[in-house]
Amino acid sequence: MTTPTLIIGAGPAGLAIAGRLAQRGLPFMVLEASDHIGFSWRNHYDRLHLHTVKEYSALPHVPFPADYPTYVPRLMFVEYLEQYAGHFNIKPKFNQKVIGILRGQDGLWQVQTETDVFTAQRVIVATGYNRVPNLPELPGQRMFRGVIWHSYEYRNGAPFRNENVLVVGMGNTGAELALDLLENGAKPFISVRSPINIIRREVFGRPAQPIAIVLSKLPTWLCDYLSKLTQQLSVGDVSVYGLGKPKHSPTFDNRRGKTPVIDIGTIDQIKAGNISVVPSIERINAKTVTFTDGRELPFDAIILATGYRTGLASFLGDALSAQLLNERGYPKQLWFDDSALQGLYFLGFSVPVTGVLNLLNRDSERIVEHISQNNFIPA
Repeated sequence: MTTPTLIIGAGPAGLAIAGRLAQRGLPFMVLEASDHIGFSWRNHYDRLHLHTVKEYSALPHVPFPADYPTYVPRLMFVEYLEQYAGHFNIKPKFNQKVIGILRGQDGLWQVQTETDVFTAQRVIVATGYNRVPNLPELPGQRMFRGVIWHSYEYRNGAPFRNENVLVVGMGNTGAELALDLLENGAKPFISVRSPINIIRREVFGRPAQPIAIVLSKLPTWLCDYLSKLTQQLSVGDVSVYGLGKPKHSPTFDNRRGKTPVIDIGTIDQIKAGNISVVPSIERINAKTVTFTDGRELPFDAIILATGYRTGLASFLGDALSAQLLNERGYPKQLWFDDSALQGLYFLGFSVPVTGVLNLLNRDSERIVEHISQNNFIPA
């Protein structure tokens, strides 16, 4: 099957670029590995909401409904994605898991799925930055007699009532799962390996995202200074609670790929002593965990909030991956001007403090403009 533009992924990124192409009347095809639009969002933990405000989180051309709350909950976001696809008549080909991409001698891109081969003048990879769970093998992990889940398996804290639960990793997911466990009657602990940069979702009663957008337009040094000052005023020094003291501002670390935690209440519970912070794991035992400070504590369950990987190398192959991906497995650019790579685009692989969805909106516009203005391949 041949199409001018092939989009891989029917999540927010894939829908965003499809919506822009549809708005311009440009033909495209969308491949989706699962059998639903927004598959990842359907399977996240129950309490998940957007951490960014709805005014800056809608996909191109279609704002959120007026009756949606400021921070859109998971299932309402899925509903919005379905409505978005319907609005632009986006009809993905489902159950098409991509296993290979290469450029043919005719200059067209060949996309191999488990069942079919698709040919396209251009390919937009929009499979998401959290496609493949990162599953580390911790020392002694196989000896543990309790439950060990990755965060992708977690729905809510109800099964862990009255249990000691260790959350490994304090990114945004780990911080929120610890809070959810507490609210469901569990006793949560968070294992933190290095200092954490934390920003409040709301600063002095106002959403932090619009503030971050304003700061991002300032010179880098001033942006970093003001973000650090805002953090000090709103979060304070949390090193006494075991969270360390970051060397750099949240915006500085974010530019280098280290996403700050957007706090929605976990820090206050840590300060109140309701969520305990422990250091790195030295070893997991049958019913306990030994930490690098020498403590050994009992646990009934361990939740690995250890993040995700893009998994791009699995279908790009070694040669393309070496050209396109950085050391963390993320695309180096939205597109590449090398003649051998023309027509290959990547969308949705950045996590800025100004909001992933906000950036999707802007980057999808840049990609469509690039397609329209560079006629090395007919649009």
